[in-house]
Amino acid sequence: MSLITPPSKGSKRSSGMKGGGRKAELNKIYAHPLPVVFIDPPSPRFNSVLGLLGLSLTRTQNPHCEGIFDPVTRSVWITNMDHSMTIWRRGFFGKGDLSRSEPSWLARQLNLRKSAGKQLTSEEVTARRRAERKQFKLDRAAAIAAVAEEAEKLFQEEGKVIVPALSGPAIPSAATWKPPSSPLPQEPVTPTEASPKGDVGEEPLENVEHMQLTLQEAFFLLWNLDCLTVLHPNTLEPMSLRDIWQAFQQAHIPITVDSARPLRFDNHFLINYVVYHHYRSLGWVVKGGIKFCVDYLLYKRGPVFSHAEFALVVLPVYEDSVDQADVPTNLPNSTPISWSWLSTINRVNSQVQKTLVLVYVTIPSPKRIPLDILDSPACLSHYSVREVVLRRFIPARMRD
Repeated sequence: MSLITPPSKGSKRSSGMKGGGRKAELNKIYAHPLPVVFIDPPSPRFNSVLGLLGLSLTRTQNPHCEGIFDPVTRSVWITNMDHSMTIWRRGFFGKGDLSRSEPSWLARQLNLRKSAGKQLTSEEVTARRRAERKQFKLDRAAAIAAVAEEAEKLFQEEGKVIVPALSGPAIPSAATWKPPSSPLPQEPVTPTEASPKGDVGEEPLENVEHMQLTLQEAFFLLWNLDCLTVLHPNTLEPMSLRDIWQAFQQAHIPITVDSARPLRFDNHFLINYVVYHHYRSLGWVVKGGIKFCVDYLLYKRGPVFSHAEFALVVLPVYEDSVDQADVPTNLPNSTPISWSWLSTINRVNSQVQKTLVLVYVTIPSPKRIPLDILDSPACLSHYSVREVVLRRFIPARMRD
């Protein structure tokens, strides 16, 4: 059983408070935690009678999405926009290759063309907020420099020693500063991306963005939920589960190691999929955490509702230490970590209010289990996951 369970505390803000309408809209859009949806029968009374007999009229709605396996980027590409939005809004799987998370490149370009940026997407709102924060820091630094210059001038002219103040009416604060009325500069737009408002000869925009699934996300969707079909990159024919399983492992084995490229228990795909499957099965939304120098981030409901609560670092541990001697590739974090590295990672995630979790994945030994079991996902049952939760001690905040 996992040491971490989703918190059961209710939200402090009610729907009637500020932002309640926006939350209600998000709850409606992202109502389903997984692509598979269970639809209840129109007559719940009749269904309850059948429930006494062990029967049910509840039917399952399972979307069938298609993606193309790309061994170069070690990902699965979904080019159909309907499929992309389905798996994003039902579980937050994948990432737009031209976006930060949700594939919104086309929506951003349409906003630039039609509404001149009045209706902003989530990424544009974040970009504007960051630009305002940057402008606030520049204005505050300029005001502090002006006060220091005035104090220096008084000292030279009148001999008065004045300590420059860091707060006051002349220095803006986060509560009193207001962004300029003119729009702040955002991402540079080329002339081909934006056209004058009301231009009659506008060409229709072609969506060049695709959804990019990691191999762990793709295999979870096709093996556990059966809602994804992976196509071969050359023939564009559907791949079998056995071919997909072996191709995903082969993608993490360098060709220069050995022409045969044998499968191993310490394959990078297997270790990371064990962690991904472990937390997805516990109800967490698992996303990549390279932004915070970790492997994964855990969200209670999803990125659009709240920030990630936990940051995971995957640490492979060999059941038999002798197996580590003949590792053909450099397995990340397989060697003992240093205190300086651990302190750095812990400090970074503490500053953004995330709890650091060290996830130890025990790699089975080939002396105990034959390598033939790697031909199927049955080998996953021989891996184990252990968790160590770290918290940075901050004396000023933890006196109580």
